[in-house]
Amino acid sequence: MSGSYPDRIKQLPLYDGRFDAYKLEAKGSDVLFASYPAGTVIPDHTHATDNYGVITKGELVLSMNGAVQRFGIGDWYHIPANTEHAASFEEDTDEIEFWFQAKDKEKSL
Repeated sequence: MSGSYPDRIKQLPLYDGRFDAYKLEAKGSDVLFASYPAGTVIPDHTHATDNYGVITKGELVLSMNGAVQRFGIGDWYHIPANTEHAASFEEDTDEIEFWFQAKDKEKSL
């Protein structure tokens, strides 16, 4: 897997999904150290989680609620739970993603 991450991060388990990421599990959330090659397109989809992310390399093009936004190095974004969105990456991109469980699920933990 590619990505400009420290060796310790690269020792984390791999995320089993439609993109490459190292996964750090935490109570009530997952932290993903994700890498997207240039040209990656992720079509419209939703998550049951409340997602935040910060770009550490490259750029994210995020389509959500009828708007297209670009997020570069150091920029944070937020995708509320169950919100339809799509993403694309015109250049090699790394990011750290925080996937928080919905509040009602946290109470049952």
